Amino acid sequence: MQAAPVRATAIPSFTTALRAVESLLMSGGQRTARRNAWTSVLEDRRRAKDRLEAQRVLDQAPSAPSPNTLPPSTPSLTTRP
Repeated sequence: MQAAPVRATAIPSFTTALRAVESLLMSGGQRTARRNAWTSVLEDRRRAKDRLEAQRVLDQAPSAPSPNTLPPSTPSLTTRP
């Protein structure tokens, strides 16, 4: 008894199947516009993630004293004795 032949072609992924349906239903311009829009969404998410990370780093960094918060015993550079 012989084993059944193995199928050499891969089953398409869900994404590949969606793109195939998309190409049948939409014209090329609409497809390009949709992909561009999705790329923009992903890029916006990446920038938002980068902003959050930068904010965390800034929040953890020790803050430098402001010129207006010098101790009272420090002489001012603008007054003369």
